[in-house]
Amino acid sequence: MANKSGKGKTRVRPARQSKDVARVKKRSEGGFGEKFRGSIVPLVLSGAILLCLSLFVFFTYNRATNSNFFDLSSVEVGGVDRASKSDIEKIVKSNAERTGVWNADLLEIKQKIEKVTFVKTAAVSRNLPSGITVKINERIPVAIVRLNSGEFLADAEGEILAPADKNEKRVPFTMIGWDETKSEKAGKDNLERLKMYQKMFAEWKDYDLASRVRVVDLADLREPKATLEDSGLPVTIMLSRDNFGQQLASGIKAIVGKGNMFEGVNLVGQNMILVPRRKEN
Repeated sequence: MANKSGKGKTRVRPARQSKDVARVKKRSEGGFGEKFRGSIVPLVLSGAILLCLSLFVFFTYNRATNSNFFDLSSVEVGGVDRASKSDIEKIVKSNAERTGVWNADLLEIKQKIEKVTFVKTAAVSRNLPSGITVKINERIPVAIVRLNSGEFLADAEGEILAPADKNEKRVPFTMIGWDETKSEKAGKDNLERLKMYQKMFAEWKDYDLASRVRVVDLADLREPKATLEDSGLPVTIMLSRDNFGQQLASGIKAIVGKGNMFEGVNLVGQNMILVPRRKEN
């Protein structure tokens, strides 16, 4: 007779269930370990191969760049007018001959070249396999200034460049009145003097008078003066701040042939007054 209470139904024993769970867990753990071991070996091998390739490339690169193939054999220098081409070539050779063109420190070469007189900026590049090219942007002298230590060329930025040659033709006359003190005001005033000097030069060239002037006195920017010769003696012509060409032409016209009697021409309003030469005692 059937048992209505259900006591005769088959049940899964707890002990057997636990064994099944443990078996599944062990199988899954074993699979993860096998997968891990299966993936780590290729990674190690790949890393070893990459390391070997890197070392091979490194040593091959060093050997190639230090070979005679990149030895310096030519230096090209362009844009040079007043700067010393030989000094620039010496700088390049002293820095690149020991390292070769490929390993040459172009920045260091550039910095050294830019210390050469008249060099404003330099562009240095490799001309592989064995050459280096240098392009120079020079500082251009726009005036001769008289300092306590002599006469020097100066550019438009107020940079004192080098002693002026006595036979300098591109800048025919000298400026006096340059402020040698190291101050902001002196620097500003000197730049103003250079601008005035360049304006004088440009206007006097148009009037064909630049070659006649020997000195311009710009100590007082409100009363510029030009000194030239007449009758074998120096004469000074006072100018205003504008119309330099016309004023110099008028001053020369007033004193020409009278240099032995008059030492200069003063500007009084629109009039030019001749100044008698002082008699020597």
